[in-house]
Amino acid sequence: MSLAQPANFQYDDETRLTETGDSTWSTVLDPAWNIGENLNGGYLMAPLVRAMASVSGHPHPLSVTTHFLRPGRGGSASVEVEPVRSGRTIGTVRGRLSQAGKTKIESIAAFTTLDGTTLDDPAGNAFELNVEPIDMPAPDKCIDRTALENSDSPPIMQRVDIRVHPDHVEAGQSDTAEVAGWIRFSDGRPVDPFALTLFADAFPPPLFAMLGYIGWIPTIELTVHVRRVPQDGWILGHFHTSEAAGNRMIEDGTLWDESGRVVAQSRQVGLLLQG
Repeated sequence: MSLAQPANFQYDDETRLTETGDSTWSTVLDPAWNIGENLNGGYLMAPLVRAMASVSGHPHPLSVTTHFLRPGRGGSASVEVEPVRSGRTIGTVRGRLSQAGKTKIESIAAFTTLDGTTLDDPAGNAFELNVEPIDMPAPDKCIDRTALENSDSPPIMQRVDIRVHPDHVEAGQSDTAEVAGWIRFSDGRPVDPFALTLFADAFPPPLFAMLGYIGWIPTIELTVHVRRVPQDGWILGHFHTSEAAGNRMIEDGTLWDESGRVVAQSRQVGLLLQG
């Protein structure tokens, strides 16, 4: 599979890979994708997922599970991948991204060929169940993420355009730990299956809606299941914290495209660091 990426879009320029050996690449990560001082986890995954896809024998991510071992920072990074199994419909690959000799993230992922409606099913046995989209105002009726009450917008807001449901704008005022909104790239880059792994980790933490801006919630582990090739346009996201105990929480998310079909689902384990 080719590693060719579209030119002239920030996401592609800032996740570009340069081959350095057999199944190894280098990349330069841009701090414009930071949350505070650290890179957003979905962005940190991006060059690694692209590299793993290139050796999988299939064009699209299906399931990506990533463990976050250390925060990623802007600057040079190295990527190393290893094919685990290549089959007719699924290819499985593991990989890691490192900086300054230290592993930042490790992933194992399955790749396949997706279409715009259902998972590819050569045997003709596919059936479809779809989670209906939540009731959501149009993007122009929602609140720009940069205008939320904490006012200190993270640098990543230079790269993605997020519009939050009006009911989820005031941190600490909700009875439920959830956030919903629309997302797209700020520079007009078309959405594709690879972008969904970023969008699944780009929204404000749902716990903020219930508890307020209480600290930092770094990801320990994130799994993203990509279901379909998305229709280009806005992506609708709904995320909720389904369980929290001590300083750990579990967050579930669903992404829909403008056709109303689920394009990705996610679950992550996070660590609540107050202060």
